[in-house]
Amino acid sequence: MDAEARKHWLALIRAPGIGPARSVQLLEAFHTAEGIFAAGPRGWRSIGLEANRFEGLAKPDWDLVEKDLRWLEAPGRDLITIEDPRYPVLLRETTGAPLALFTQGDTELLPLPQLGIVGARSASPQGLENARAFAAELAKRGLIVTSGLALGIDGAAHQGALDVDGLTTAVFGTGLDRVYPARHRDLAHRIAEKGLLISEFSPGVSGQAGHFPRRNRIISGLSLGVLVVEATLESGSLITARFANEQGRDVFAIPGSIHNPMVRGCHKLIRQGAKLVETVDDILEEIAPHIARHAPVRAKAAESDSQDAALLETFGDDPLSFDEIVTRSGLRVDALSTALLRLEMDGQVVAASGGRYQRIRRG
Repeated sequence: MDAEARKHWLALIRAPGIGPARSVQLLEAFHTAEGIFAAGPRGWRSIGLEANRFEGLAKPDWDLVEKDLRWLEAPGRDLITIEDPRYPVLLRETTGAPLALFTQGDTELLPLPQLGIVGARSASPQGLENARAFAAELAKRGLIVTSGLALGIDGAAHQGALDVDGLTTAVFGTGLDRVYPARHRDLAHRIAEKGLLISEFSPGVSGQAGHFPRRNRIISGLSLGVLVVEATLESGSLITARFANEQGRDVFAIPGSIHNPMVRGCHKLIRQGAKLVETVDDILEEIAPHIARHAPVRAKAAESDSQDAALLETFGDDPLSFDEIVTRSGLRVDALSTALLRLEMDGQVVAASGGRYQRIRRG
């Protein structure tokens, strides 16, 4: 995208009263962001745009746009519009998909299979441990752990993925220059270095109540499924689960004691059809067909096939722990996780008990 196009995209994103749906309508009519602004009131009126929305397009705040451009100049930062081929396919297919995503970190994570993990901010110690453990194992199995950087379950999920050198994506309800909550500033920096930060909000935008449901729809929209670890009946996590249902995603929930109010939201979801989850395998058996369907085209398929064949040769007849496979194969943790997931999906490796893996020999 050239500088002029980026400038007009940023102005469109900031235009008050012009949300994703109207922006898409304008783009269909005028083809480019620059064309939208050039169309003027007569053009906007011709496609049925309400007159009370003209001002946001007629008088863009170019000073704020210049600030956005300066923010994007730093290494690792990017703007991915809905027309960009890098825009996540699953998210683009959702109703009201964000017009664009501000990103910081590794955008190559965007097409990889993701699993959303959400839950209560005031989680119990057991809930936090469950979030960390599930996130760690999912990351080791090659999935991107996606959450919202909130206190409680979200933070524990991000941390669990990072603890095993896995990959994680944090979706903000603010601009990416405003870490909320502030105590997760260091965690956000670690994710930016290893994984990816995402927001549909321009830099400088602070957290507002209405922003967090919008963040939640991105978490579910990016993911093949959403795991709710702990949730009260009033938890915002149930909103994420509702979005997931509407978007055709799998919803998973961890049960708990009937005397624990922190899991009543999970029990409600299970009664409504969410899958009761006890192990990571309960999740993988449900999303495996979706992984195969939505996996990105492998530009280096031959290289991957060669790597997979070499990895299979490191197995004997007995199950191996993840750490043992790392030592034998010499692969990086993230590369090994992805390769093991491919082999599981191909039916060549099975996850055994105790976090171990075993090769399936045929014939």
